Amino acid sequence: MAAEAPSALDRADALEAELRARICLLDYAPGERLSETELAAEFGISRTPLRKVLARLEAAGLLVSRHGVGTFVTELAEQELDQTYALRLELASLAARLDPVPPGPEVLSRFRHLAERARALRPDPDSPRPLAQVIYDFIQAQALLSANRPLMDFATHLYTQTARLWVHSLLSSDLDLAEEIQLFAREVEEVLQALEAGDLEAAALIHRAHVSLSWRRLKARRRSS
Repeated sequence: MAAEAPSALDRADALEAELRARICLLDYAPGERLSETELAAEFGISRTPLRKVLARLEAAGLLVSRHGVGTFVTELAEQELDQTYALRLELASLAARLDPVPPGPEVLSRFRHLAERARALRPDPDSPRPLAQVIYDFIQAQALLSANRPLMDFATHLYTQTARLWVHSLLSSDLDLAEEIQLFAREVEEVLQALEAGDLEAAALIHRAHVSLSWRRLKARRRSS
């Protein structure tokens, strides 16, 4: 039987996920103008659903629409970094307590694949994007560990607010890429071991500890700059 063609809603959701990733990974630079014509052509979507997607990304603080001018990627809001990280820390530990979902074979396989990708990473001084992409995919996978959608959606939203600053720090050579790869690979491995043991609380606490460590490293960079 032939696979069903994706619905308009599925295409819009896929577009939103792709644009969110491009913004978080700095494929679209802060301040860059997005062309509705080019996006509609690239994704084969009409203007009306496209504008709904852009409106959702604007509500998430990733885009800003200027009447008569266009839609732009928002600038990096470093002044809000501490408050955003503080919220991420609190939400990280809630994931194992609010509607946790024990991972089945498919989810465990997804985390094993992420661990393999993390172990295979090698520092590339010209591009931190491979590391940033695996981390982005890891965050998306973690959203499967709780059935509490408002919680996981908000946690993912907060991640997008900090991800761009973190990638920017890597691009600016303020952080050691080899060290970041090592730390992330360790986090994925530890989370995977906890999930394989059926301990979602341990997995959440491990993730929380690594978020805290990331926050501390970024604060140290800001103090030294």
